Order: sequence, then structure tokens, then C-alpha cells
Amino acid sequence: MEQIDLFYRFGAALVVGILVGLQREYSHGNPDKEMFAGVRTFALMSLVGCTAALVAEVLASPGAFIGILLLMGGFITVAYFIGAWRGEVGLTTEVAALVTVLAGALCYWGYLALAAAISVTTTVLLSLKLEMRTFARRLTREDVFATLKFAVITAIILPVLPNQAFGPSPLNVLNPYKIWLMVVFISAISFLGYVLIKVVGSRQGIGLTGLLGGLVSSTAVTLSFSQRSQDEAELAKPFALAITVAWTMMFSRVLIEVAALNIRLLQVLWVPMAAAGAVGLAYCGYLYVSQRTDQEGDVSLSNPFELGPAVKFGLIYAAILLFSKAAQIYLGNTGIYLSSVVAGLTDVDAITLSMAELSQATGNVDLDTAARAIVLAAMSNTIVKGGIVLTGGAPALRRALLPGFILILVTAISVAFLA
Repeated sequence: MEQIDLFYRFGAALVVGILVGLQREYSHGNPDKEMFAGVRTFALMSLVGCTAALVAEVLASPGAFIGILLLMGGFITVAYFIGAWRGEVGLTTEVAALVTVLAGALCYWGYLALAAAISVTTTVLLSLKLEMRTFARRLTREDVFATLKFAVITAIILPVLPNQAFGPSPLNVLNPYKIWLMVVFISAISFLGYVLIKVVGSRQGIGLTGLLGGLVSSTAVTLSFSQRSQDEAELAKPFALAITVAWTMMFSRVLIEVAALNIRLLQVLWVPMAAAGAVGLAYCGYLYVSQRTDQEGDVSLSNPFELGPAVKFGLIYAAILLFSKAAQIYLGNTGIYLSSVVAGLTDVDAITLSMAELSQATGNVDLDTAARAIVLAAMSNTIVKGGIVLTGGAPALRRALLPGFILILVTAISVAFLA
């Protein structure tokens, strides 16, 4: 190994230790109180790990590395017992120190990207102590059981599901493995928004609630604020802001789903979706400027990992996949558009995944048709949510939301079909 490469790896190890050490020293917050390890100690620990890996290579003996690692483990253990004797119970810093030593070794072995990722992840986890505790306290027993059941079903059943298409040709589009994989994918996206709401609290500013709620269910946000507007008509514009933000998040969610499954389709779809999203954001800006409020928002959302809704989505996705394929065979593009409009009345995710699947390189649906079908489904779903506002919202909410509602519909359809 050349000298410059050797110094580069030790330098990377030094940066890894400093990064974690800075976080530990900052979180300690009391300069007058002794701490187990700060910036200097963590930097040295990372260098020890890197040096141990070098020594083991020079001596051609992994035992040298194991011996040094055990020695460092002994020091860390002694520091833990001293802290516990002082009443400072907790292993976080000690475990972070051990991870830092190993990350230093990874730097020498050439896994620089992995070492950097581990150090950054460690620093983030250490910094999110308050948020992680807040999230854990806000979890309910039902949340834990729903997530565990979903994890068990996915970990045990997904690997044994047949990864092959069933059905008579050319309708052989039902692959059990891929169907459940899509369920996991969509549930994970929804769970991200659910976690964020749990972390920041369900009763936050109305606009923020619409933003996070839109990741989970823009329909739930629309329904919740439409109902609230009947009792709090003076908050019509803030409610309209939350609803429009949630709708705009739906467009972003669709683009994320397509990007993960079919990047070629994304290159066609992003233009009408981005146009609709831009109009939605512009109208959000108007609503925000025209009336601000500190009023709290509260939307009731269920855990996306609950088995019932997850299985239901899987069945809907399979049915739409089959129906879309049949419509394309027997009715051509018109059939695809009709099936997308009907599917969008209940769910946008299922038809989005279906079009992403059917427009793959081996599929029979061209990219332009798939993109227009997704736009139609998104607009169909938006019309349903607009109907919720028109039938269940206060007159003031209807007046505040209607211009943005029309602009979004016209923009998306015009760009998709006329551009």
C-alpha cells in the first residue's frame, strides 16, 4: 500500500472519530463535569481501530486485531462500571465508542464509504435521543402489535411466496411475491409519515399536519378538516391550506413510487405531476399569506402496518393489475384510461404501481399511456376528495378551496394530454 493511501485511510478514521466525539461532547453540555469520552478520546479510539487493523495485516495475524479490540473493550467496560458506580446508568456512549473503534478498522480495510455511513448514522442516532424517546412514548400498544404482526408476516411469508406470474396468458400478471412486496413498499412510505406525526405530535400547526398527513393519507386529512370546518368556519383558509398541502404531497408520493420502480416512466410522468404540484404549492402560498393561524391541527390516522388494510391494499393492487391488463388487451388505451379513472376513485397507489409494472421494458403499455393513466387516476382521486369538501365542508371552506381545486385539475390534465 502506498504511503499516500495509508495516510488517507488514517485521516478518514480520524474524521470518523472526531464526528462522533463532537456529538458526545456537545450532548454532555457540562464543561465542569467529567465525561467518559469526548472529541479527543473518540478520535484516538478510531485511530486505535485503524492501527489495530494495520498491525494485524503486518503480523499476518487476526489475533493481534482481536487482542487490541478486547483491550479497548476492557477499558470501555471499566469506564462503564465507574459511571454506574457514580449513578450514571446507560451504555450509549460506551457502545458508540466500540462502534467508533470498529469504524476506524473499516477505514484501514478500505471500506471508507461504509465507515462514513456508520459514523453518520451513529451521530444521527445519538442526536435524536429526545425525538426517539418522544416517539416511543407516543406509541400505543396497538401500534406495536400492528407493526410486529406486519413484520412477522413479511419476514416469514414473503420469502416463501412464489416469485412467478399466475393466470392464463396474456393475463398472467399476478405474481404473489411482487404483490406483497408492493404492499410492503407502500406501507413503508405511509409509515414514514406516521412516524413523523408521532415524533412531532398529532396536534401541531394545521399546515404541518396537512404536510405530514399527506404522506399517510391525503383522504384522511381532507375528511378530518372538512368535518372540523363545520364547527370552526373562521378557520376555512387554514383548513384549505392543510388540505391543498396534503393533495400536493400525494403528487410527490406518486413520483417517489414511480421513481423506485420504473425510472423511464418517471421521465415522462414528472412533467404533468410537477406542474400540478407547482400549482398546488402556489395556491398554498396564497392561502398561507392571506390568513395565518397558530391553531392546532389534529388528524386521526391508523398505523399503516395494520394487517387488515395492508391485505386489502394487496387485493386491490392485484385486481387493478389484472383489470388494467384486460382493459388494455380488449379496449386498448381507452380501456386503460377508464380503468385508471375507476381505480383512482378509491386509491392512487395501486394504479400507480400497476402502470409502473405494466410499462416496464417487457410490458405492453407504452410510457405515455401509463403516465396519462396515472395522471387520470390522481385527478379522479382529487375529484373524490374535492367532493368530500363540497359535501361535508363548510361553505367558507368550499369557497377557499375551489379555485385551487380547479387549477390543479386543469393543469395536470392539460399538460398530460395537450403538451
